[in-house]
Amino acid sequence: MDAGTGDRGELFVDGIDGRRTDGVRPGRGAVTGGGTVLFSDAPGSGSPSAAPASARPGTADTADTAGAASVPHARHAPRPRPGGAPARARRAGRWAKVAQRIVPDDLQPEVLRVELTELGDAFRAYQRRPEPDLAVLAGLHDRKARAFALWADVTGDASLREEADRAAAAARTTREMDANRRGVPVDGEGPVVERLLTRGQGVHARNVLAHVRTGAPFPDAEPRLAVLMLTLRAARTGTGNVTGQDLGGWLQGDAERVLRELVDVGWLLLPQDVTADDALMSRPEEPAQITVPTLIPTQPRPFFFGKVTRARLSGWAQKVVGDRKLRKKKAGAATSLLAVYTAAHSRPDGCLGAAGEDAGLALDEVAQFCGLRPEEVAGHAGLLVAAGWLAEDADTTDGRLRGRLAERVLPLSGLL
Repeated sequence: MDAGTGDRGELFVDGIDGRRTDGVRPGRGAVTGGGTVLFSDAPGSGSPSAAPASARPGTADTADTAGAASVPHARHAPRPRPGGAPARARRAGRWAKVAQRIVPDDLQPEVLRVELTELGDAFRAYQRRPEPDLAVLAGLHDRKARAFALWADVTGDASLREEADRAAAAARTTREMDANRRGVPVDGEGPVVERLLTRGQGVHARNVLAHVRTGAPFPDAEPRLAVLMLTLRAARTGTGNVTGQDLGGWLQGDAERVLRELVDVGWLLLPQDVTADDALMSRPEEPAQITVPTLIPTQPRPFFFGKVTRARLSGWAQKVVGDRKLRKKKAGAATSLLAVYTAAHSRPDGCLGAAGEDAGLALDEVAQFCGLRPEEVAGHAGLLVAAGWLAEDADTTDGRLRGRLAERVLPLSGLL
């Protein structure tokens, strides 16, 4: 391979087949002395600092003992982008950004430019937090609303005003979410209640209850309670684990009969080598696997939620059914179902049903879910009052169930 300069002083290298290669630029060392030749696509070839002094413009090559040829190398300025900002400077992060907007260097007043710059950094820092903090996020939205409103006043940009309005709305929504999650009234008054469910999870809970109310294969209370609890175990994938202690706690002496009935009608599937008796004998270290065909992902599914929500809903229902005072009163399956239904359909203050003239719960829907006749609901509501689940005597007049959860039960409210 030979190297040299062309008629116009350009550098070339002869290939094996005798043809000259194109696009050769000088690199470290002498071309004819075994040094490295950098091509136009080689890393660092465009950096003037990578070349020795003999290869820089205006430097003689006589000092190179290897006799390297000196090739002038012109340094090109970065191509400017719209607005006069060079690409290299923009990549270096010279300009502050907030909400995908560049904060002008000459924005006045100075305090506004500093606030917008710090606000962008604060939002990016929040996104890197390992856990969300809705109170902090609401504060950031408040700051953004104030800063963008002032920015709109200074520049007359209507889109900045719209961004400020959206930030103010986001702050209110985030603060309400935080209040609902922690059980704190938005106005800051009233007792603090640690809720087991968020408002969104309460919606999912009511969807599951509606599915059980209309889709349970048997009208009786015991199978309905089993269907509810097993549905929550298998809600995401159609499969779940259950132990004999679970089944016995939910259904007491009816567990074997109910399990056989659900398997016989095909609503529930057990592994081929597992019988209902085996499932009732299973222990926590070796639970029995159950399958609910209607919840398998390949089938049309009645609801969708994630792993955390599924576990939270299952734990919530388990706390209701396993309530110590309900057990002390020997509450049966129908009373347990009524406790679940009232908790899921209560407002943050514990009152049943939505506010307004139609306050309370439709008696026929309550009865259907619990496997009761409408006229039987009042008796089971009285048991809930005796167990301290409802705070006062329930009213079942005019076809509606009215009442309020006891204070001890407020953490289980579905946050209507």
